Amino acid sequence: MPAEHSDALRAAWDEMIDRLGRAREALESPKLHAPPDAGPRDLAEGYRYLLGFVHSAVERAFFGDPAFPYFRRSIGVLDKATIDNADAMYLSTPVDGRFSYRITGRAQDSRHWRGEAPAPSGPIAPQYVIVEAHTGYAGDSGDLAELQPGARGKTGKLDSSELVVDDEGMFEILLAPERPAGHTGNFIATQRTSQRSGTTFYAEHVTVRFLFHDWEREESPELLIRRLDKVGEHPPALDPTTAAAALRRVGEIVDNQTRYWNKFYDVVLEAHGDRNGDGVTFMPRNDFNRPAGASLATGGGQSTNVYAGGVYDLADDEALLIDSEVFEPPAYMGFHLSNVWGESHDFANHVSSLNGTQAVRDDDGHYRYVVAHRDPGLPNWLDTTGLRRGFMAMRWTYPQPTDRLPTVTVRKVSFSDLVHHLPASTPRVSPEQRREQVRVRQEHVQRRYRQY
Repeated sequence: MPAEHSDALRAAWDEMIDRLGRAREALESPKLHAPPDAGPRDLAEGYRYLLGFVHSAVERAFFGDPAFPYFRRSIGVLDKATIDNADAMYLSTPVDGRFSYRITGRAQDSRHWRGEAPAPSGPIAPQYVIVEAHTGYAGDSGDLAELQPGARGKTGKLDSSELVVDDEGMFEILLAPERPAGHTGNFIATQRTSQRSGTTFYAEHVTVRFLFHDWEREESPELLIRRLDKVGEHPPALDPTTAAAALRRVGEIVDNQTRYWNKFYDVVLEAHGDRNGDGVTFMPRNDFNRPAGASLATGGGQSTNVYAGGVYDLADDEALLIDSEVFEPPAYMGFHLSNVWGESHDFANHVSSLNGTQAVRDDDGHYRYVVAHRDPGLPNWLDTTGLRRGFMAMRWTYPQPTDRLPTVTVRKVSFSDLVHHLPASTPRVSPEQRREQVRVRQEHVQRRYRQY
């Protein structure tokens, strides 16, 4: 190999390692908005979190080609982040919105997407599916300025309430700058023009979320994507110049993502205290903020979701009793716990999340949840997995906006007094029932994230 190629690759490698070292500083540096008072386990999980970005960045930098796209897991068991939803399979691929793409897929029994009852047994489609085209990838800039209007946004979306599926479960979605004349099928626009500036933006990424309710029966649809003018062709072979650029990109992604989300949690969500001086915190301690629709100002998220969030901080003998009333039935509902880095807890081996199928609704129509470090023997317990502090997030999906948003109230109580604050009709959960609950979760997560 000519010396200049070897030198270029070595230099790129060294730059990547330097950026990874800079990212590591974000695990402890107050200047980089690291979580304050992080304990030994928090720090250990922080190193795992950092390596999750490395895992994701390698695939994105070396294999993310908008000319030859494929859906990769943008969040999974190896790279959790961003206060992820334990009920979600997150998929993503880069695209070039100036060109046309076709997604083809096949879903199991999806009658519930149309408001019908599914078959009483057998596999079924996820509770909810949404495909969105975006002009940017959250966190890649490393700068909160990407939250400003016009910096990042959506060009089009399609969800399971609108998706046309044939009797065999097959569907196609065309993605293009504009819908072709005479086209009447599933369509997502990959360009948008700003009404303010007149500037045209093109999609750079397509994301997919499968949201699960019934962890025993629901299965991920099969999905393929192709750029229509590249079918049957192949990408160029890797060369030293392209490899060096990808190495630098790995370091850039990891460094920027780590710094961005630290600052996002601290400055935007105010997870560690009041930062704008208004006397309140957006993510309150041992409480929830008011449910509100997704917006770029608070990080974006799924465009059809209503979110509420907070931070739990509990001593061994304390618990949170959370009362939620849902007035309009959502297409999906979930409550999830995460660590201080925004990694969802180990939801396969702990009941650290509950969705609309798993949660028990009380006779008065309310959902009453308990967040605690140990099992209270109650149905709607969310397990902190022993972490004193972490994020709490509630999500409700409304394909069409609703005027009656859910409500959430929180009380911190003594663990031993929990039962005195609950309706007398609240059922009890035995250790055997809890083990069965975890068994279902373990098997579902293996199916959802299988590697073969």
